[in-house]
Amino acid sequence: MKPINNIKILLLLILLVVFSTSCEDFLEEEALTDISADFVYNTPEGLETGVVGLYNFNRQLYENGRHEWFASIMMASRTDLALNRAGVLSLFGRYKWGVSPDGYQASLVSIFWQHYYKIADRANAIIKGAEALEFDAEQKGRIIAQAKFFRAHSYFTLYRMFNNIYVTDEPSTPENAFDVINDKTPEDEIFALINSDLDYAIEHLDWATDEFGRITQGAARHVKAKVAMWQGNWQEAKTQAEKIINEGPYSLLPNTADVFKGDLNHSETILAIQYADGIPGGSRKSMINFNFIPRYEKVPGAKLTMEYGGKGGGFLLPNNYLLSLLAEDPNDTRDDNTYFRLYYLYNDGDNLPVGVNLGDTIKIYEPTTDPDNPSPTNSKYYERIHPSCQKFVQEDGDALTQMQISNIMVYRLAETYLIAAEANMRLGLDAEALTFLNAIRTRANASELTTIDQQTILDERARELAFEGQRWYTLKRMGVLEEQIIKYAGDDYYKNEARTLFQPHYVNFPIPRSQLILMGPNFPQNDGY
Repeated sequence: MKPINNIKILLLLILLVVFSTSCEDFLEEEALTDISADFVYNTPEGLETGVVGLYNFNRQLYENGRHEWFASIMMASRTDLALNRAGVLSLFGRYKWGVSPDGYQASLVSIFWQHYYKIADRANAIIKGAEALEFDAEQKGRIIAQAKFFRAHSYFTLYRMFNNIYVTDEPSTPENAFDVINDKTPEDEIFALINSDLDYAIEHLDWATDEFGRITQGAARHVKAKVAMWQGNWQEAKTQAEKIINEGPYSLLPNTADVFKGDLNHSETILAIQYADGIPGGSRKSMINFNFIPRYEKVPGAKLTMEYGGKGGGFLLPNNYLLSLLAEDPNDTRDDNTYFRLYYLYNDGDNLPVGVNLGDTIKIYEPTTDPDNPSPTNSKYYERIHPSCQKFVQEDGDALTQMQISNIMVYRLAETYLIAAEANMRLGLDAEALTFLNAIRTRANASELTTIDQQTILDERARELAFEGQRWYTLKRMGVLEEQIIKYAGDDYYKNEARTLFQPHYVNFPIPRSQLILMGPNFPQNDGY
């Protein structure tokens, strides 16, 4: 792969890998003056440090603080379930930005291109270093397996976002830094490398580790199932998903109220991004949750509380389409202040308006439901008391600040069940498919379904997985991204520009022109840009 940046950036990446482990471990392993690229790639201890660096790199997308942490939830904003009210995130979510290979918006898209290629490149270096070194076979297998998982996942994400990509298993070096790449890698070769990497990870990783957050066999199998769906290999998707469900150490939590509580170290979590407050290497606080919580404290008689999600900006909200799906079954607990909060209460006894009581539901603003009779309080409704996603709330956080810190769910068993449901449905095994789908519904106290098709799967994925970063990819894979955006993005009379702005070629992101120049003069841009 031709490096995305020059040799100076390459050297910087090496240093980042070296210093990404904790201060305590770092000082125990090697004196500061002795750390070198030779140590990282030519000793077992250095390779372990390099793997920790991959976890750090992987986390950096969620740590990027530009524009209220837009990079961490941009994929969630571009779906048929989102109402994007304001901010840079809203410009991306309404397809005003992220649709050109040039200018400032393209520089923001570059964040994703550079992020995943950086991980793949450093994984290549670790794999090559480990393969060339003789040391304990079990430790060697674990190191390579983790690096191969990160490489596979990075290339898989790049392919799904950008389509025209180049993949390689060779790390960047001063010797190949300026090699010219003039063509994309064929799709079959992309999937061959991804699947080979995941097979290796499955073979060499255990189902569980003593360190929460490490890649496990379950994570590798989960991604392998997702890759199989993109290839239309439904038997493989079924095999991998059912292996996780039937043989892995996982189980669905008994109720939806517990899924996003605490540090996420529970039986449903397959992969989570770890954060810790106040310790070396624990990362920093972010405004991820701030994007999802409305400014309810602006209502006279309401005050900030973590029970309601803490301080928010109300930039990314569930739209009426998603809310209608949740409302189809009145007993469904996913909108019962667990995944989503539907309403806010007067909770400030010292500032109650005349005529309301403590604990009354706030109903003073109304959305527009008739374009001929617009609501005068329309904008305040969406800003202050619109229903919100509660999946990123830090329970023990400070409600008075927009900055919070908590672990982020990436993959969980509920999605594995829905993968198994879809794979069985595609294979014509509807009874088995319904068993897996209804397990999710039963946990949410929703009634069981008796028929299943693609729309059933899509609807249940919306109810269960909304805003967890998977929806855009699912819509694209199923071939319904354009259809769903045009029908449902935003709300009927508010912030729904995506419905008219979306173009068929938006199913792929534009490759930023700055990155095309670094690849080679003939490297193909995605169609339409």
